Amino acid sequence: MSRRLALTAVLSLAVLSAVAPAATADSGTLPLPRPLPLPVLQGEAPARLTITVSGAGNAAADGTVELRCAPAGGSHPVAEQACGRLNELAGEGKDPFAPVPGDALCTLQHGGPATARITGTWQGRRIDTALSRTDGCEISRWDNLGPVLPNVG
Repeated sequence: MSRRLALTAVLSLAVLSAVAPAATADSGTLPLPRPLPLPVLQGEAPARLTITVSGAGNAAADGTVELRCAPAGGSHPVAEQACGRLNELAGEGKDPFAPVPGDALCTLQHGGPATARITGTWQGRRIDTALSRTDGCEISRWDNLGPVLPNVG
């Protein structure tokens, strides 16, 4: 009995192997998969960001600046350093604009009333993120983006 089942399985596999290529040949060429985006490993990661900071308690830190990378420029006061930090994070495979995961355990500390909003493009994708200093996770997120964001801590 098991011999019969094994023979049936082998014959079924042989028939399917012969039929599958013929079926795809009739339908023409198969579409090729889309290429995956490759991370930027060397050089500067392209960026065009608008950064708005408020509540920092420092007139020089509050306001809106533009940051362009590759090449570094815009109205950001330390564009070279900010682009360098973004490139460093990109090289580490980190997304500096990702929100804090919902299941993260964050310390209950307050880092002040400063808030920031960053919009634009980074590494070819759209960015629209809000940052604050309302708990340990948000403070860490803010500090991780220094000197893109001003030091207010």
